[in-house]
Amino acid sequence: MANFNFNKVILGGRLTSDPELKQTQSGDPYVSFSIAVNRRTSKDAAQQADFFNVTAWRTTAEFVARFFKKGSSICVVGRLQNRSWTDQQGQKRTVTDIVADEVNFVDSRGEGPSFDNAAQQTYTPNAYNAPSLSSNASETNFEEVASDDDLPF
Repeated sequence: MANFNFNKVILGGRLTSDPELKQTQSGDPYVSFSIAVNRRTSKDAAQQADFFNVTAWRTTAEFVARFFKKGSSICVVGRLQNRSWTDQQGQKRTVTDIVADEVNFVDSRGEGPSFDNAAQQTYTPNAYNAPSLSSNASETNFEEVASDDDLPF
């Protein structure tokens, strides 16, 4: 395995602040946010948390900004990425961020922080032109087949 490279991170935690959607100068949407992940400790020790900076791009960023708020549980799948720069005092600075490839809900509906009705949005498949689920075949544009004899297979 002389050429083995693998960079994958999976984190589950809570957002420490509301994510704010921004755009680069070229118009690419992104969102940067931090999540707190509780650390397992001995039974006698106080609960501790680690804080991780996460950046999501394009549609993943729009998804995070639309559906997540401070305190929301979130699962992030991504990769570690280092950034380096020189500050105003001439000191070299390095930070490690997580770049999110995938973001998922953790809370079930009704759990997690409560928001006012104006801020709370729910996922609807029709918003992305997906067919709605219905028990009536005529409402979902399905064609009823009288018999299996007409099928080509």
